[in-house]
Amino acid sequence: MKRLSNRINTISRSKTLSVTAKAAELRASGKDIVVLTVGEPDFPTPMNIKNAGKKAIDDNFTKYTAAGGIKELKEVVVRKYKEDFNVDIGIENVVACNGAKHALANIILTCCEAGDEVIIPNPAWVSYPELVRLASATPIFINTDETTNFKLTPEILNKNINSRTKMLILCSPSNPTGSIYTKEELIELAKVIKKHDIYVIYDEIYEKLIYDGNEHFSMMQIDDIRNNVISINGVSKTYAMTGWRIGYAVAEKSIISTCQKIQSHMTSNPNSIAQKAAIEALEGDQTEIEEMRKTFEMRRNVGYELIKQIPHTKCHKPEGAFYFFVDFSYYLGKKFNDKVIETNDDLCDFFISEPKVAAITGSAFGSDKHVRFSFATSKERFKEGMDRIIEGLKLLK
Repeated sequence: MKRLSNRINTISRSKTLSVTAKAAELRASGKDIVVLTVGEPDFPTPMNIKNAGKKAIDDNFTKYTAAGGIKELKEVVVRKYKEDFNVDIGIENVVACNGAKHALANIILTCCEAGDEVIIPNPAWVSYPELVRLASATPIFINTDETTNFKLTPEILNKNINSRTKMLILCSPSNPTGSIYTKEELIELAKVIKKHDIYVIYDEIYEKLIYDGNEHFSMMQIDDIRNNVISINGVSKTYAMTGWRIGYAVAEKSIISTCQKIQSHMTSNPNSIAQKAAIEALEGDQTEIEEMRKTFEMRRNVGYELIKQIPHTKCHKPEGAFYFFVDFSYYLGKKFNDKVIETNDDLCDFFISEPKVAAITGSAFGSDKHVRFSFATSKERFKEGMDRIIEGLKLLK
């Protein structure tokens, strides 16, 4: 048998999906597992959006569409960027894809190749480095911590750029930390980006899930680097539409046209029915969306008080998204029976096997001491999980 490509050896399986699958397997076998892994809202897709999808089926809108998405959806995105960010773009600046992850893949394939380096501030979402490697480029990690609320500073960015640097990837609000970049912070980072003339992917998929009265600022709003910025967004997180698989990228038109060329060969086009549903999501009644955001904020507040009760841990209070990123370094080196908890991977294995709580190891995001808990679940179930964690940690000596 012929060997497989070397490309597959450069990437790892998604730890988030692996742990979620293991939790589902244990639950199916009758185990009561509190699952705090999933990065998706636990709400159903709002009815008006579902009805738009049903109407698309009834109208027989079930054929191929334009490779980069239908004109109507692109026009909605154009209006969104004007209304939300006061940014003027055209439909030539928009490509609709099969989820924001697909949009990221298209963009990275378009912009990066062998010999290029892509700066990724850690902790970072698991798929960023893997998508960079799939494009034969090299991820360059810059570690951040609680001292800067897990945010990259202009000084550190400037020191890490060289002649091979093609791109920077930022996410705000962040998965896994929930940190958000302020307007002032982004303007200062933009000066470094302009100086070195590199691309920046600005992942704003969680832009509507922001708390404490804070506002989201898009890097697309910074005129000096408009042509350097690639905005990634979609409907999955805000509108509880993870399974519908609609995301989009907004960028300079030559980037977008190339993305559409790649997509035409990879998937032909985004799902036709989901595109119609996405139009309703972005332009329809937003009342239910705000209610979901308020619920997440309430869960964040309740959950943070519970997190603070876990002995010997630290946690940055997230300003957005729906994750707690908790420092468990105190417990590394402890023992359960005769097994040493050497890594946060070991700790998460202990959590799922003993107190029966599924969480994501921080190593998936580039941290060797954190664990990520999702609060995209009921406050009662989250409390049950934290109670189990606290009791479980008493078993470590």
